[in-house]
Amino acid sequence: MNKRERSIYFFIVVLPAILSIIGCYHFLAERAVEQQREKLEWAATLHRNQLDQFINETKVSMDILAVSTEEEVQTLGKKIQASDKVQTILKRMVGKDPRYGGIYILDFEGNLLIGTNDLLKQYNLRNKPYIKEALLTKDTAVSDEAETLSNNQPVIAIATPVMKDEHVEAILVSHIRLDYLKNIIRMLTPEYSVSIENAKQIPIFAVNERLNSEEIEQTVEYPLAQLPWNLIVKINKSDENHLLPLTLLFGVAIIVLLHIIFLLVKYMMLKRQTKFERMQQEAQKLELIGTLAASTAHEIRNPLTGIKGLVQLLNEKYNHPEDEFYFDVINKEIGRINQIVSEFLILGKPTAQKIQTVDMREIIFDLNPLIRSEANLYCIEYELTLPEQELWVRVNTDQMKQVLLNLTKNAFEAMEEGGKLSLNVLKGEENCYITIADTGPGITKEDLELIFKPFFTSKENGTGLGLVVCKRIIESFDGVIEVESEFGFGTVVNIILPLQSPYLAE
Repeated sequence: MNKRERSIYFFIVVLPAILSIIGCYHFLAERAVEQQREKLEWAATLHRNQLDQFINETKVSMDILAVSTEEEVQTLGKKIQASDKVQTILKRMVGKDPRYGGIYILDFEGNLLIGTNDLLKQYNLRNKPYIKEALLTKDTAVSDEAETLSNNQPVIAIATPVMKDEHVEAILVSHIRLDYLKNIIRMLTPEYSVSIENAKQIPIFAVNERLNSEEIEQTVEYPLAQLPWNLIVKINKSDENHLLPLTLLFGVAIIVLLHIIFLLVKYMMLKRQTKFERMQQEAQKLELIGTLAASTAHEIRNPLTGIKGLVQLLNEKYNHPEDEFYFDVINKEIGRINQIVSEFLILGKPTAQKIQTVDMREIIFDLNPLIRSEANLYCIEYELTLPEQELWVRVNTDQMKQVLLNLTKNAFEAMEEGGKLSLNVLKGEENCYITIADTGPGITKEDLELIFKPFFTSKENGTGLGLVVCKRIIESFDGVIEVESEFGFGTVVNIILPLQSPYLAE
């Protein structure tokens, strides 16, 4: 692999592979983070709804309990007493619902009247914020902070006033076990860190605090609907090790694909290089022909001129019919040699010509009698179409006539059994279009690719230089010549020459 191929390999395979693999890894990582975010929001929504429902159910239960015990509470002076029936109701409720750490009835002053246990027996809760709120609002209130009872059990207190004639007769207090709430949260989402904080951002409780805060990547915070609390859900950074197999698989696929592209590019380069080398070989052939023509054409023409003069003298001296026949053959062969030498000279010295701006119609007018007589000789129908507008082009008049005569002659020779030759000249916006179409046998696809190559010919006595000379001449005029043909359906030759301004005419 040479230096150029290494550079192409780097830019087609190595660099795109590296960038693609890095891009794939980042895409998968971002997608993993997005999926983790969706799961985190799902978990937060789940816990928020669960906690709101839990608090709402507890409030409703306390309201029902307050109404059901209202008639059982007797007021004797300033002392409030509760019947054994109330205590039975409270114990039954605590026994059936594990969320409760205890349920108590306090008097208006905050002293314990009756409860499911004696944990609050020696305490006065009058100054508790949630007790004050329940007395003030005459509605259920929830504590903003967790409390730890004497048995080391953390709880959340809910106070519900017991009303009679729109007066607070007693206060119903229930303790919600935090370990029960934590177990529910932990069971639903064991991989998340969930915490609750009040409006003052003071933590109330947390679940899965073992998660390393340095490894936590995403956090979602949702407010609860039932209480002025905030639910905070966190999750550790996703493990990126699972991305490596997918990235590796993608890397293998992209490397294989890039190698296929590299091989295709290399193939195209080799094909282009082969075409370039072939063109160089053709150019070298033409250069060889030009060198040969430059060194020998004049040397050949000089003796040809002498031979032709001597043949004419002998023809005048020997005018026997049989001699006339031989002299005609000699003159034709001399003319053929002279034509070949002329073609060699054109190939050898393409710049040795006089270019002038002329009307293409004038060239066609000059050639028309010759082409028509040649058509009559071959019994071919000839049709000429010329525009009324002037067609100014920069060409060498003699060489342009040589091109048209050469092309029409090829068409005549192709139509041995007769046919039709059409010569159409059209004026475009910027170009002059010349079309020579015949109804001959056409050219095979294989030969069509070789007709402009030196020394290729399908004629028995052809030199294989006629079309090469035509192409060389047209290209020297900045024009284009193309041949379209299908075997069995005739041949069309298209010549395109750029139009010139008539003010450049000499």
